[in-house]
Amino acid sequence: MKIVKLTLLLALLTHVAFPQATKKEIPLSGNKSLEMVQVAATEDTYEGRKALKVTSKQGATSEATFVKINNSDFKDGVIEIELAGKPGTGASDQARGFVGVAFRVNEDNSKFECIYLRPTNGRADDQLRRNHSVQYFSFPDYPWHRLRKEVPGMYETYVDLAPGEWTKVKIVVSGTTARLYVHDNSQPTLIVKDLKHGADLRGKLGLWVGPGTEAHFTNLTVSNP
Repeated sequence: MKIVKLTLLLALLTHVAFPQATKKEIPLSGNKSLEMVQVAATEDTYEGRKALKVTSKQGATSEATFVKINNSDFKDGVIEIELAGKPGTGASDQARGFVGVAFRVNEDNSKFECIYLRPTNGRADDQLRRNHSVQYFSFPDYPWHRLRKEVPGMYETYVDLAPGEWTKVKIVVSGTTARLYVHDNSQPTLIVKDLKHGADLRGKLGLWVGPGTEAHFTNLTVSNP
């Protein structure tokens, strides 16, 4: 009897000390809190799923190009989403279908972290392009090209992707570390251990797209500790 009571007490203390994360679905259809930041967005049905279609706008003045979700609040936790990206109509040869998630977006959109995919690189017949399938950057001081120049290969890597196909993505954030999981893989595709804005930045989520992109997003959930 004493062993049973001790076991129950330890279970209770563990639950109090380490509360379970709460998983919340954030609807993208009919969400009146969405704010377009240098992008256009419409509700759509894509490959049989209800989704938010997001396209980049010509003449964007910075990499702050996303649908900002103003009813989100994120610092640490788990972001899960399904997304698809491909070059849009009339896009340049440099378009890669850039699509991803911005997180810890501050109020005036002047600071955020971002991890995104380059779907056309995933199966390119060029190993160097394949190595650039996934990318992290930090706005505004650490754009992708600075990170690639200063620490080649540290903030980008390969993962199998195809343009226009639904891809399941999970981003786990804790302090200054972010881990990206793709396709339900148990091991992370990319690990970033030094998020450039540090551990204290808190903010909104953003559905991020790059130049010349047509993207779709669905099934967004967030788990906060």
